[in-house]
Amino acid sequence: MKTLKDVKVGETATVVRLYGEGPVKRRIMDMGITKGVEIFVRKVAPLGDPMELNVRGYELSVRKTDAEMIEVN
Repeated sequence: MKTLKDVKVGETATVVRLYGEGPVKRRIMDMGITKGVEIFVRKVAPLGDPMELNVRGYELSVRKTDAEMIEVN
């Protein structure tokens, strides 16, 4: 299983499934990360957390712990 955390800078991935429950999963979905969406990894902070992504035409920063809950292709 490959998660968003494993995607390298400059690569694009498609969301396959979201893990987590309750408010955490709801927050991820509210940010526009849903099944079938393409995510482009723009950059990663020097210490590795957070990741900067392009999702649905806007920029978004996500913590690595949240990125582990997003299974990608």
